[in-house]
Amino acid sequence: MKKSLWLVCLTVLLTAALLAGCGNTQKAPEPPKTVELNVSAAVSMKDALEEIQKNFAAKNPNIKLAYNLGASGSLQKQIEQGAPADVFISAAPKQMDELSDKNLINKDTRKNLVENKLVVIIPKDSKLSLAKYEDLVGPEVHKISIGETATVPAGQYAQEVLKKLGIWDQLQDKLVLAKDVRTVLTYVETGNVDAGIVYKTDAAVSDKVKVAATAPEGSHKPIIYPIAILAGTKQLQAAEAFTAYLTTPESKAVFEKYGFTMSQ
Repeated sequence: MKKSLWLVCLTVLLTAALLAGCGNTQKAPEPPKTVELNVSAAVSMKDALEEIQKNFAAKNPNIKLAYNLGASGSLQKQIEQGAPADVFISAAPKQMDELSDKNLINKDTRKNLVENKLVVIIPKDSKLSLAKYEDLVGPEVHKISIGETATVPAGQYAQEVLKKLGIWDQLQDKLVLAKDVRTVLTYVETGNVDAGIVYKTDAAVSDKVKVAATAPEGSHKPIIYPIAILAGTKQLQAAEAFTAYLTTPESKAVFEKYGFTMSQ
């Protein structure tokens, strides 16, 4: 009887130990969930952002970046109309200010990212003799392209410079308006216009154009690109990771490679 009781107790103890051991078995950690991060950004950042995308993906394989590139004013309108966007990078504070006024961005995440310059470009093989913006009024210049002044920050900066120099009215019959700054670049590359006003960074990515003149100091507001996370994002952690990555030394090197200056 005692032997049977001892066997029963031993069986109970072994079973309990086995169950306890099973309870302590740890599951293998699940791989992080892949998320898509929608980034609406000024098209003038295209080349830099595409290179940064590759670098970011190598370090954050679970975050898939989806870029929506265009004129900042058009992107602003899309965001106001409910288009999917987690992060916005504008080519001017104006568009970001208007989204901020409507509480569509997370104001605590807003910061100035990079800065740019405004230049006059002409086709690489052009014989035009342009050294300054005022030379655009000359009779040998027939067509000049700038971005739409209602929606394209580069067009707004161009208008500001031309008005400051007192030649805006004289150029009205020569102006060819474009939907974004990269379209201005294309018009000049293809010779459809004699000259165009774009960012320094746009000129830097083309071997079909050359810079004829740079906007004088004080002729326009500083060209600042602000960035912010949208208030309605459902991917806050991923958005924070991406915006933080854009200020790393690795991203700084890419931006500077394409002609941007980091904001202080």
